[in-house]
Amino acid sequence: MSLSSHLQELRRKHQTLSEAVEEAQRSPGVDDLKIAEMKKQKLRLKEEINRLSEA
Repeated sequence: MSLSSHLQELRRKHQTLSEAVEEAQRSPGVDDLKIAEMKKQKLRLKEEINRLSEA
């Protein structure tokens, strides 16, 4: 997998997680810990994207 396709895949995963977090925040039955974990995953993806983009 090339670097650009890997970055594209990471960005797609980040966007998907972002949408899932927004959806979860609108749903009153979703556990706050689950939302927090999704946000952490999203942050890890963002950091990885930034790290690879600067390389």
